[in-house]
Amino acid sequence: MDKVIPKDEEYIFEGKVAISQTDLDGNITFVNRKFCEVSGYTVDELMGSNHDIIRHPDVEEATFEKMWKTLNSGQVYNGMLKNLRKDGCYYWVDMEIAPVFNKQEQITGFISVSKPSPRKNIQQKNSKTN
Repeated sequence: MDKVIPKDEEYIFEGKVAISQTDLDGNITFVNRKFCEVSGYTVDELMGSNHDIIRHPDVEEATFEKMWKTLNSGQVYNGMLKNLRKDGCYYWVDMEIAPVFNKQEQITGFISVSKPSPRKNIQQKNSKTN
């Protein structure tokens, strides 16, 4: 797939939650219909792709380091994130990512549930970065 060029245009995420699941390496193994709608990708484009496909370049590397450290320790990560759509627009999510465990208590992947970020939180985040 071609690399998406970010543009300074927001897509407003509204409605139900977007759900995705990945393996240990972040490769997508499941997405719901809302995830496809919000990201702008089809199920076929997303399945097997790395979750970084929606990673916006404005997000600091430290955010992902903290997220992976939390998840790999077996804990749930909560945060607000700016994501990148296939069309280059960005969108904001409040997300919760949890490790998925097998019967032997080993982490086998991760599941993410994202909902629209409240407008006031987006405005606060934007005012900190400008």
